[in-house]
Amino acid sequence: MKITFYGHASLGIEVDGVHILVDPFISGNENAKHIDISTLKADYILLTHAHQDHILDVETIAKNTDAVIVSNFEIVTHFQNKGLEGHPMNHGGSWDFEFGVVKYVNAIHTSSFPDGSYGGQPGGFVIEGEHKNIYIAGDTALTMDMKLIPLRTKLDLAILPIGDNFTMGIDDAILASDFVQCDKVLGYHFDTFGYIEIDHEVAKRKFFEKDKDLMLLKIGDSLEL
Repeated sequence: MKITFYGHASLGIEVDGVHILVDPFISGNENAKHIDISTLKADYILLTHAHQDHILDVETIAKNTDAVIVSNFEIVTHFQNKGLEGHPMNHGGSWDFEFGVVKYVNAIHTSSFPDGSYGGQPGGFVIEGEHKNIYIAGDTALTMDMKLIPLRTKLDLAILPIGDNFTMGIDDAILASDFVQCDKVLGYHFDTFGYIEIDHEVAKRKFFEKDKDLMLLKIGDSLEL
C-alpha cells in the first residue's frame, strides 16, 4: 500500500494497482500548486464530508478518470445528480471493494456543501487491505467512538488531523492514537490556512515523548506500508 500526501486532507492511495483519492482539495491549495490534478489517477474517490476544502476537485478528477465516488448517501447523490458514478454508504456500514473492505465510521464535525446545502453527516474510513489496514479519520474531534475501531481491526497506520481549531490538535491526536491502538500516525489537515499552522518539530517531539511516530510528509511525497 502506497500513500501519497497531496496537501491539506488530500491523499492518494495505491493498492495492488488500484488508485484511490481521498478528499481532493488540490487546485485551491496554494501549497500544492506543483500538483497537476489532470495527471492524477483515480479508480475511486473517497469523501469524508462535503466541505469545499475536501471536495473542490472531485468533479474535474472524476470526469477525467471515471472514478467511483464513495461517501455518505447525501454526498454521493449530489454527485450522481451531476452525472458522476457513486457508491453511497452510511455510518457503521462496510463494503468489500476490489482494493479491500471499507467501513464508514463516525466523525464529529459539520458537513455542508459550499452553497450551504446539506451534506449528510461527516465520517472517516477504515480500509482493510489484503496486507495492511489504515484509518482515515477525516475532520474530527477526539471521540470515544475511536475506541471501537481496534475491537475489529488492527491498524498499521492512523491518518489523523492535527491542525487544531477546526479539528483535533496535537495533544488530542496523541490520545486518538491511543484510542485506536496505533502508534504510527500520518498527520494531515495542517498548515493550509493560518488557523491550522503548526510547529512541526514540537508536534513530532510530543509524539516521540509518548513513544509514537508522527510522520509529516511534504506535499507530493509518499510512504509505503
